[in-house]
Amino acid sequence: MSGKTQTNPIPLGFTYDTIEVGQKSVSQGRTVTDADHSLFMMLTGGWHPIHCDSEYAQDAGLEKLLVQGTFGVALALGSHLEAPLLQSADPLVGALGIKDWSYRGPIFVGDTLHIEVEIAAKKLTSDGRRYIVDRAIRLINQKGEIIQEGVARSMWKRAESVT
Repeated sequence: MSGKTQTNPIPLGFTYDTIEVGQKSVSQGRTVTDADHSLFMMLTGGWHPIHCDSEYAQDAGLEKLLVQGTFGVALALGSHLEAPLLQSADPLVGALGIKDWSYRGPIFVGDTLHIEVEIAAKKLTSDGRRYIVDRAIRLINQKGEIIQEGVARSMWKRAESVT
């Protein structure tokens, strides 16, 4: 959401010393297309009728086909929305997992989604050479509704020498 002024954003090129709990950044929006929906069903094999049968979806009380919830997880934690917000001067070691992820609303083709990422915790590993960052992530639709949310954890290597 480029029009919003962000106070205390996650610094680009962050390090352990510059990233702080409470820093928050907001991504650009991305509209979910028919192609996204179809490719994700093909990738996952998730051909439940609620996702691919319009009559079934209507009988279930939906106006449109429901996009798989895991698409939201992939979009929120994948490189498209989050990567521009988490540019670090330190190398990423890897993702450590997600926790407390919840689906709070539906995703439909045509929805424009963005994320808010807030630094929820940071800590050094016992040797001080790496650090762990917890990020509270909220996937938000064009109406400002939180569609999904949870916490993602990752580990980074401190680039500077530690004495």
